[in-house]
Amino acid sequence: MSKHKALTGAIAALASVATLGALAAPALAADTTYSPNGKPVAELAKHGGAQRIATIGNKNAKNVVLFLGDGMGDSEITVARDYLKGANGHFDGLDAVGQPSALGDVQAGTGQYTTFSVGNGSKDSAVGKDGDGKLVANPNPGKLTPVTDSSASGSSWGTGTKTYNNAVDVDIYGNPQLNLFELAKAAGKATGNVTTAEIQDATPAVLESHSSERACYGPQGKTDGTSNNASKQCLINQLKENGGIGSISEQLLDTRADVTIGGGSKYFRQTVQGGEYKGKTVWEQAKEMGFQTVENDPAAMNALQYKDGQPVLALMSDGNMPTKFNPSKATAKDPAKDANPTVCTPNAGWLGNQGSSLADMTKKALDLLEANPASDANGYFLQVEGASIDKQDHAGNACGQIGETDDFDQAIAYAMKNVDLTNTLVIVTADHAHTSQILNAQPAYALSTVLKTADGNNMVVSYGTAEADSRDEDGGYNGGDMAHTGTQLRIAASGPGAQRVIGLTDQTDNFYTIANTLGLASTSDDQKSLSNDVKTEVKLTDGKYVAESTGFNGDAVLSYELKDKSGNVLAASDSSTPVSGVRVKTAQTTSIALDKVAEGNEYTLTVTGRQSGKTVTVDFQAPARDSSDEKPGDGKNDVIASGKVSNNPKSGVLGNTGAAITIAALAIAMLAAIAMIVKTAKISR
Repeated sequence: MSKHKALTGAIAALASVATLGALAAPALAADTTYSPNGKPVAELAKHGGAQRIATIGNKNAKNVVLFLGDGMGDSEITVARDYLKGANGHFDGLDAVGQPSALGDVQAGTGQYTTFSVGNGSKDSAVGKDGDGKLVANPNPGKLTPVTDSSASGSSWGTGTKTYNNAVDVDIYGNPQLNLFELAKAAGKATGNVTTAEIQDATPAVLESHSSERACYGPQGKTDGTSNNASKQCLINQLKENGGIGSISEQLLDTRADVTIGGGSKYFRQTVQGGEYKGKTVWEQAKEMGFQTVENDPAAMNALQYKDGQPVLALMSDGNMPTKFNPSKATAKDPAKDANPTVCTPNAGWLGNQGSSLADMTKKALDLLEANPASDANGYFLQVEGASIDKQDHAGNACGQIGETDDFDQAIAYAMKNVDLTNTLVIVTADHAHTSQILNAQPAYALSTVLKTADGNNMVVSYGTAEADSRDEDGGYNGGDMAHTGTQLRIAASGPGAQRVIGLTDQTDNFYTIANTLGLASTSDDQKSLSNDVKTEVKLTDGKYVAESTGFNGDAVLSYELKDKSGNVLAASDSSTPVSGVRVKTAQTTSIALDKVAEGNEYTLTVTGRQSGKTVTVDFQAPARDSSDEKPGDGKNDVIASGKVSNNPKSGVLGNTGAAITIAALAIAMLAAIAMIVKTAKISR
């Protein structure tokens, strides 16, 4: 057996174990009693396993707006406030949310939350990859990691499940976890995603997709379409041409949020490599799927109006959006900096000069969502990210991060004046802390910038977390390698249920706050029940056979198998990894091409939701062509057969004996999977 095949088999076994456990293990209430040493990784990695306030109830709100400042720790907020407003100054947005005296009698709360992850990269997961995108499974996935990245943190607040750094809405075994957009769409709510980053970047991606690798931007990887780097940046099993659920950009279109505004337009110029839209660009696919598209055009973005059945996809820059302020450079200790402190200058290329500031984009998103009948009936969920606070912190760029914090603050301030806080919960937080620190004097062992603040004083901002010395020839730094830090973060809220953020919570608690406030399915059992009304129809359209499934709203991925009358398998989805298979289009119709069907023959089709375990079986006979027809059916939309999920009340319910058998089966399967990997490692020596 080859190493790759053995590892593929091992991960399939691991995935099967994870799936079996999810389907069969007894439901347990989240443990809110913490020992001095906390919970083990295996417990923390479960859905909801890291909650600190699991037993605290929620008030209901029609809408939720989440503002997330990427890398915006307490220090980044203070740096920006001191520079822009003075040490005793006040932000109109950041300092108002969560402050009872700022907004009248609305509910308010401010607290802190923990942000650790459970793996320092894909190598700590069961779906790691080598340099060619091939599967490399860790037999003991999960590792307590104090410092998170944006994808693991986003997955935490987006799904309620702790995961490894580099993961987008998959757990340490690679199993997709339902996110807030999928759950909101299942509840009939409108959804919006706004960012100053590439829309494929970690934070916006966790509301659009499931990916074992955060760099799997498009069908050709992280490229503008002039090359194909997918095997370097994606687990190849996830790519559509290999039977997977597709890249982040492709899944964005499948998720079909009502409003998507951000950067990253160049990645939509990639060519689709597999599936229905093979050979077309992702932009062309979006247009054929009915999206209103805008590419790098602020005026066109501002002119957008709500149109029924035509979601908005407005990408305003090729990559990340330009910053509000020109960059500054952190340098080594030098008395001359104290005598000549830095004053930040406006960036002429900032899109806010053309009507596309983060506040402008937030306004457009709110206008579009409020014009949507789904919002009127059921409410909406909007996420707004100030993305480049983080990116400029990485670069040791004090002016850059200050300008982005200001842009973020003004977006919050606009929303607070224009949403109804009696029925809308507004949350402001960050995803992880970062490197900048305010000091009394220039440090001897770190780089720094000395700034002239609004109150006329010098402020020293220090950057000292680069893992390697990469200063330029002038001793300055704009290298992008300053590292995140692992401290807990501020979270503030105003509106119904805002008090739930008070005290010390965890990042995963934010998922439950949002989901339960909106009345979404937050527990695993409730999510599985979203697939209770599944229906699959086999149709003949324009001479082609297709299976169309609706109602798999408790699932992210489907499996299918087509057999002939004799029981021979003619076609089946790939099941080599949890990100292989058919991507579910939540609250829409998910189609499967049945190319192996021939007229007059009998077949059995089974379609199964990977997360819910719900299965539909359809027995059908392909119609024979009569003498007057050029092809079977009338070529329009003939339903040949249909089936519904069987919801046996006893299904999934285990007594003590059943639970014991399940645990034994899990142990045996896990041991077999690990043995396969160990054997492979010995063979390959």
